[in-house]
Amino acid sequence: MKILITGANGMLAKAVKEKLNKENELICTDVEDLDITNEQAVLDYVEKTKPEYIINCAAYTAVDKAEEAGEIVEKINADGPKNLAKAANQNNSTLIHISTDYVFGGELEIQKDYKEEDPKNPVTAYGITKLHGEEYIKQNTTKYYIFRTAWLYGEGNNFVRTMLKLGKEKPELSVVNDQHGSPTYAEDLANIIYQAIQNKIPYGIYNATNQGYTTWYEFTKTIFEYAKINCKVNPVTTEQYIEMMKVTQAKRPKNSQMSKQKLLDQNITIPNWQDALKRYLEKELN
Repeated sequence: MKILITGANGMLAKAVKEKLNKENELICTDVEDLDITNEQAVLDYVEKTKPEYIINCAAYTAVDKAEEAGEIVEKINADGPKNLAKAANQNNSTLIHISTDYVFGGELEIQKDYKEEDPKNPVTAYGITKLHGEEYIKQNTTKYYIFRTAWLYGEGNNFVRTMLKLGKEKPELSVVNDQHGSPTYAEDLANIIYQAIQNKIPYGIYNATNQGYTTWYEFTKTIFEYAKINCKVNPVTTEQYIEMMKVTQAKRPKNSQMSKQKLLDQNITIPNWQDALKRYLEKELN
């Protein structure tokens, strides 16, 4: 199969390339090769290369910077997917797009998790623009998968790597304990994408994170436990953390818990987040 991957230098794209490169012809682009915000450029490129699948890993993901960054966030997160959807539709390609838990408001009771069809109420520029991207895709093509993910880590700078570094440098750390979600290993998300393609599951929107829920505090404690790092971890609220660190940040969802039942119903294998973390650390620490 011929597969076009945008944002090819990013964390997820690296995992996707590793998963798909054995039996497929991959066309890998980044902004210098293809500016997804340029509609005509996208239409021409897809017409020329004629991929069977387009996997859009390009996104503006700096949540805090997005609040002040202006129209570039909308261009990359909304106009880009719209252009790719139009091109996919014209060329009968299937579009695979990565979205986020931030399309929800994050105010759901912690005893519950978000289903794909639950009301959207993004409260950040990042979440708003990502929701616009989803809506544009639905308006411009019918052959699409939108995978909503969260708390992603993998090859490159990420939360786990940061905690490993800090845990070795400091005797104790304060970590937020009132934000709930699912840490997601990029390799496992890439495998979910692979399974969706292989199994030809029905088109549509799917929540796609590792299984199980935790907090950043509990996640950090587990990282240190698995990595055998002796660092005390103190639980704090989001408000306490902001005050302690003297930072200005976009609002973070208190509840990023998303049900994966829709994927499970399609017989997609989704590992638990603890299992994923162990596999990541085996690579990272050896």
